[in-house]
Amino acid sequence: MRAEARALAGSGVLGPAIFTALMVALLTTLGVWQLRRLAWKEALIDRVETRAHATPVDLPPRADWRSMRPDDYDFLHARARGRFDLAREALIFSPPPQGAGVEPGYRVFAPFALDDGGIVLVDRGFLSISQRASDARRREPAGRMTIVGVLRRPQAKNLFTPADDPASGLFYTSDASAIAAALGLEDVAPFTLELDSDASPTPASDQLPRPFGVNVELVNNHLSYAVTWFGLAAATLGGFIFYAWSRLRRS
Repeated sequence: MRAEARALAGSGVLGPAIFTALMVALLTTLGVWQLRRLAWKEALIDRVETRAHATPVDLPPRADWRSMRPDDYDFLHARARGRFDLAREALIFSPPPQGAGVEPGYRVFAPFALDDGGIVLVDRGFLSISQRASDARRREPAGRMTIVGVLRRPQAKNLFTPADDPASGLFYTSDASAIAAALGLEDVAPFTLELDSDASPTPASDQLPRPFGVNVELVNNHLSYAVTWFGLAAATLGGFIFYAWSRLRRS
């Protein structure tokens, strides 16, 4: 055994063999981890789709708002009763949703005062930049009504997210607490409500902003990542085998 080890060391193969073993083990571990993440993400997407398209339920009780975790309500299909305060709104800069053309614009958020007390910020839909000057969205809907949509957690910022401009009502993420502070609102739910596309109280003839329905923002690239890691492991092992065969053949 020692003679074989000395032979491998003398041929310059032992060091690369150890390095290759470590790299293959690491890359294979990453591939297995991505497969586990794939199973988790598929289960999450299935849960979200089921929750978002289930029969609407009443909003979570106001007394529970502060103790709720985002996972408790995110994508919950819910209904709310109350009235809009169209005098106040927040515009969240947004690319156009599918079916809205190519012009970017805003998602229009407005306070919805609940019959049972408290306020929920409602994502009324998309408004293109060229439509921003239109005042139609401030006239309808009016009066007491029931709205239906999905609850959404606050959006997180990243290093590339521009700073909000509360003075002009322009934001770059839909964070209920930040929007509420800018609009001077109190007793606001930690979640927002994104209107269903087929349950908008806005008349179709004057539909500004236009709701496009739930947008499930769950990217699932774990299978491709797993294939990449396993492919790198195979390539590393294959490269070492070719190298070792060449060295041992010459020795």
